[in-house]
Amino acid sequence: MSLKVLLVDDSAVMRKMVTRTLRQAGIDLGEVLEAANGIEALEVLTNQVVDLILCDWNMPEMDGLTFLKEARKQYQTPVVMLTTESSQEKISEAMAAGANAYVSKPFTPEKIGTSLSQVLGS
Repeated sequence: MSLKVLLVDDSAVMRKMVTRTLRQAGIDLGEVLEAANGIEALEVLTNQVVDLILCDWNMPEMDGLTFLKEARKQYQTPVVMLTTESSQEKISEAMAAGANAYVSKPFTPEKIGTSLSQVLGS
């Protein structure tokens, strides 16, 4: 089954890199939706049902942690934080807010694949 994925990152280059990395990891990607910040991501979620959200932490307008907290009020979609924020405090904060997994940048296809297999139960 192809996954409909929402990538939330303020860098268009990073969104393209994540898409390529997901394919390299063997993830069966269907439609890939993109948002440059949490506000745009919430707008996407009001109009689209997605199977997975990959979200950066540091973004303008609405950061990833705020987006995660807002999204959890309405959606149970799995969220993987994909960020340079790698301190144990930040990881704990994201997990407490409802993240399903946390992957630190830089990442490899293997690292992404392992995390997504655990999150998606495949």
